[in-house]
Amino acid sequence: MSRNLLVRIAFAVPAIAGTLLILSLGGWVLAGFLAILGVLGTREVYDLARKQGIEPLEWIGFVAAAICPLAIYWVKGYADWEPVLYVAAIWLIITHVVATARGPEHRPLTTLAVTVFGPLYASALLSFIVAIRHGPHVDAHPRGSVALAALPLVITWVCDTCAMAGGALIGGPKLAPVLSPKKTWAGAVAGMGGGALAAIAYGPLVLKRVALGLPMWQLAGIGLITAFAAQVGDVAESLFKREVGVKDSSMLIPGHGGVLDRLDSLYFVLPVTAALLRILDLA
Repeated sequence: MSRNLLVRIAFAVPAIAGTLLILSLGGWVLAGFLAILGVLGTREVYDLARKQGIEPLEWIGFVAAAICPLAIYWVKGYADWEPVLYVAAIWLIITHVVATARGPEHRPLTTLAVTVFGPLYASALLSFIVAIRHGPHVDAHPRGSVALAALPLVITWVCDTCAMAGGALIGGPKLAPVLSPKKTWAGAVAGMGGGALAAIAYGPLVLKRVALGLPMWQLAGIGLITAFAAQVGDVAESLFKREVGVKDSSMLIPGHGGVLDRLDSLYFVLPVTAALLRILDLA
């Protein structure tokens, strides 16, 4: 077993346990944790942009990244989007004014695009887990809400593991040779299958125990769609790194790279899963 794999496992085990604990606590604890991850991920987006000569409005973006999950939790508790929309509009106006003050020589259009994209990608998408954790039935089924919030994480973890194993054992044609040379079609199929089986098993083992039994076909559908979103999100994040010629978005997490590297799948998984559960009237 390689030293890098040992480091990855040594970090992953307590990280998974800590994540499940934070999910069980929910509320401002979960929103605050996501705010930190959002700021760290946004910083990595901005660091990648700087390698292309773009200077984002860093602290303005960090403020938005920190506010996103807090605002979503506030809305889930008070059911009023209007103040949040006003705050977002004011933030966007301030961002534009600051970019204007810097002058046209600082590439304002590109600067504004990257500044706005950073928190939307690294924080707003991640914040959908708040919507799952604090869905309409959270008061009636508090344990069920925790189980639903953990579902996309479990599917993603299993999907990633199966995709890695399938690619290593079977090999074959590359899935995206330019963006992610190690990924294969065999690994993608294995990841999809693993995600579907994980969801099917999660139903009777976890959801049914908290009075949230779902038909097998719904669980299989959630698993397949979520696993597909996970793999698309993984490859999509590689696009940024390939543009600037780096392997990892940062070296923040031992053995895993940066926050973007670790959460790339979840940026796509969480809004997709939230939408699916919303359709089923569960989130």
